[in-house]
Amino acid sequence: MHRTVLPATPGIGFKPQHFEAILADRQPIGFVEVHAENYMGAGGAPHAMLSALREQYALSIHGVGLSIGSAEPLDSAHLARLKALCERYEPHSFSEHLAWSSHGEIYLNDLLPLPYTDETLNRIVSHIDQVQDTLRREMLLENPATYLQFAASTIPETEFLAEIARRTGCGLLLDVNNVFVQAANHGTSPDAYLAAFPLHRVGEIHLGGHDAQQDETGAPLLIDSHGAAVADPVWALYESVITRTGALPTLIEWDNDVPDWPVLAAEARDTGAILARYRKQEAA
Repeated sequence: MHRTVLPATPGIGFKPQHFEAILADRQPIGFVEVHAENYMGAGGAPHAMLSALREQYALSIHGVGLSIGSAEPLDSAHLARLKALCERYEPHSFSEHLAWSSHGEIYLNDLLPLPYTDETLNRIVSHIDQVQDTLRREMLLENPATYLQFAASTIPETEFLAEIARRTGCGLLLDVNNVFVQAANHGTSPDAYLAAFPLHRVGEIHLGGHDAQQDETGAPLLIDSHGAAVADPVWALYESVITRTGALPTLIEWDNDVPDWPVLAAEARDTGAILARYRKQEAA
């Protein structure tokens, strides 16, 4: 199985409106990440921009439509397109979500939660084996942001992810904002979650923003919106992770209400400062 490693630097989720700014000067990033489904066509402007970026930066491909947790077989046509994309660009990393998003021919355009049971575990392990065998490369699996919990669940999420990684050999993508969001929504401790998380399997970290809302009862509800700056408590959690793992590739996600490039670059610089600080401590 092919395994490459992203540089332990800040990265950004690429948006076309930032293309010229990113190429204008060397930026405070070491890699760019794109959603696979936006590049499954044969050519055009998206591929022209991605090819230019690939010449200067490492590449991470992040899937959002594979529906790893689906109760049905994986979409073979989608998987074939994904394989062609990876063969075309040879990314340093490929990742997907612990979620499902399709049923039959219906695509729901969302990342939906799963019950953590032995049945679900076996199904996901089988799907990840199929993906990795097809792509001939390691996949990273991202922890979800959830807004409900299943009474049927019998396995804690951190144990569920650890067992998937053990049985498939896949890596993990730790989304720190997702940890904070679901802990707030479920009244649990994000620090306890991270203490139980198999950090040794993490190949990439995501940082993003969230929105604070209220549910129908008036209780606080956090939404993983990717439409705001990284919140201070999420930065604090990130630093607590880096103290235990050392420097890791870290992506700034901003998919909605996307700001001008200087705002995104500033968050990348803040990330780089944290990574540099812990590199110095490791070297001391």
